[in-house]
Amino acid sequence: MRRIAVVGLGYVGLPLALAFSKQGHEVIGIDLDDQKLQMLKEGRSYIRDIPDEQVKESMEKQEFSATRDIRRLREADVIIICVPTPLNLDEEPDLTYLMQAAANIRDHLRRGQIIVLESSTYPGTTREVLKPMLEQSGLIVGKDIFLGYSPERVDPGNRSYPLEVIPKVVSGVTDRCASAVEDVYRTVFQTVVRISSTDAAEMTKLLENTYRFVNISFINEMARLCTGMGIDIWEVIEAARSKPFGFSAFYPSPGAGGHCIPVDPLYLQWRSKQFGISSSFIAVSREINHSMPVYIIQQIKDALSLGALSGVKILIVGVTFKPNIDDIRESSSIEMIKRLQQEGAIVSYYDPYVHEITVQGQKLTGVRMNEDESSRYDYDCAIIAVNHDGLPLKQIMDQVPLVYDTRNALKGISGAAKVIRLGGGVQDSEEDSSL
Repeated sequence: MRRIAVVGLGYVGLPLALAFSKQGHEVIGIDLDDQKLQMLKEGRSYIRDIPDEQVKESMEKQEFSATRDIRRLREADVIIICVPTPLNLDEEPDLTYLMQAAANIRDHLRRGQIIVLESSTYPGTTREVLKPMLEQSGLIVGKDIFLGYSPERVDPGNRSYPLEVIPKVVSGVTDRCASAVEDVYRTVFQTVVRISSTDAAEMTKLLENTYRFVNISFINEMARLCTGMGIDIWEVIEAARSKPFGFSAFYPSPGAGGHCIPVDPLYLQWRSKQFGISSSFIAVSREINHSMPVYIIQQIKDALSLGALSGVKILIVGVTFKPNIDDIRESSSIEMIKRLQQEGAIVSYYDPYVHEITVQGQKLTGVRMNEDESSRYDYDCAIIAVNHDGLPLKQIMDQVPLVYDTRNALKGISGAAKVIRLGGGVQDSEEDSSL
């Protein structure tokens, strides 16, 4: 058993730290967020997928500890970096958090340690950025210390694929590094996939998320085409799914959200330009996804026969980037709220997972809704942006005159509302509502 230090206890780092502690490793979690650290010390989780009991049990058994004391890095046999890698204001890679973590590790390195980067980044980061910085310590990668890259594959809210069963891609700057990294992850993950280089491993993560980004934009464009032709895209997708090969189903949405899918393709695009290469797929996909809130708002204007939405009361149902989680990073719902406010609309939101959000510097508190049929919802339009389980869809259908359904969440639900489905056309009558 090794002593593992996990730097960054967010959506990636905390599940990973607990997975290692569950297998008997002693884990030191390092983070600079005092609120997170206090919650962990109290045995409480700030990530919905991780129950409090799991944190409490690991802390009580002294398998896991959380601290901001970077000096404890020296105690670790393995250091895993799970810090954010966002975009800057120019939509270029921002490695500020990574560089800070690397500097802290460099200053506390000792011979024999294994360092693994898990943060999503562009091909070449581990070899060109992290390696030279760590070697400023005087220790040589591949000889004195061992450096590798293993892309994170956390899927928040997905209970079908817990962390340990998702195949783990691993790599190293040298063969000795790769072997060391592989040995570490084999103690936790059921399947470990070793590949030839850190560059290839970094590219693997970008390929996975760029594939999803491009296909999300493609199906959104198909939804718009089908709307113009009077064809139901949802029916078409289900028919295409009947083919047992050559087709993977993606579904229309207000856009691509989350930390990875909208960000990783831009990391790849930025890196490609350094080699004199461009990606038209990424550029066009980004344009389509960014335009979806504008497209939806225009359809609502048309349905209300209004040139502007000033004073129109609109309810956004769901502000997270995917169902049944509390993560709003890069959520298209936030962008839609911003644009609706700019149009002069009076915007409220309902999300059972998110109590408060900030849009354009203004705090918004989510409205409360329940299954009580006596509750009245005074809105001109509702937009179903996220199809969380357990939404009061029947009440919305009965009490809001116009509902725009971006997720086909109202399939099989009847009501008095006029319904517009993204890619599915207008549905006026109760007898048509099951289509």
